[in-house]
Amino acid sequence: MSTYLVIGGTGKTGRRVVDRLRADGHTARPVSRATGFDWTRPETYDAAVARVDGVFLTVAGQDPANAGRVADLLDRSERAGARRAVLLSARAVEFHPTGALAAVEAATQAAPLAHTILRPSWFAQNFTEAFLSPDAEGRVTAPAGDGREPFVDLEDVAAVAVAALLDGHDGTLELSGSEALTFGEAVTVLGERTGRPVRFEPADPLAYRAALAEQLPPEYVDWRMAMFDAIRTGRDARLSDGIDVVLGRPATSFSAWAEREVTFAAAGSAR
Repeated sequence: MSTYLVIGGTGKTGRRVVDRLRADGHTARPVSRATGFDWTRPETYDAAVARVDGVFLTVAGQDPANAGRVADLLDRSERAGARRAVLLSARAVEFHPTGALAAVEAATQAAPLAHTILRPSWFAQNFTEAFLSPDAEGRVTAPAGDGREPFVDLEDVAAVAVAALLDGHDGTLELSGSEALTFGEAVTVLGERTGRPVRFEPADPLAYRAALAEQLPPEYVDWRMAMFDAIRTGRDARLSDGIDVVLGRPATSFSAWAEREVTFAAAGSAR
């Protein structure tokens, strides 16, 4: 069996990758600041990459320095004996091509390791584990209008990531759910699943941007708004077939994900 470094191994995707690798009998080495790994401190890289066969990496935020950090880490990984890297990117890179994540993709492509870049659509779990969770009044607010998005189940993303680590699938894979829903339709599914009154309230894009700018760095605000703009204008509604190609089955539907996973007792406090 093999050993895999999982950067961001306690995050939404990383912890699912860790669980799947271990279930398959492999050794997963999740690292984060809590374990002593820090993207801003290159002196922590060598211990993380020692004796690993492959690397799964997520790169948080939109720091322009991230591309150089990824290039450094992947060079060290190759010298330490790793054979493959899998990068969790996002399908929305195309809507913000000058952003930090696009540069991270380029650094991964230029690295000496064989690589797979995953470009998923918006996660279904954003409604339960991240910034789309309903507030205390049951409102989901976003500047998405009536645009459609094929929300993808993170269990599917993690399954593809592990398959890429173990079996290859070189290049870039786009991943999406099996149907494109408006935010209003998605929130209706959540309400039906839980019996809790929830509703979607479209936000004004300019007001939403201003609110984000009070809390987040400008680079991240630009990234978030580029994604919302693409949804609102219908540019991100297409379905992608990466899950079908890699896993040999259709992507999990939003309603099937909700039936399996959604409990707003936990979701309301997950931020």
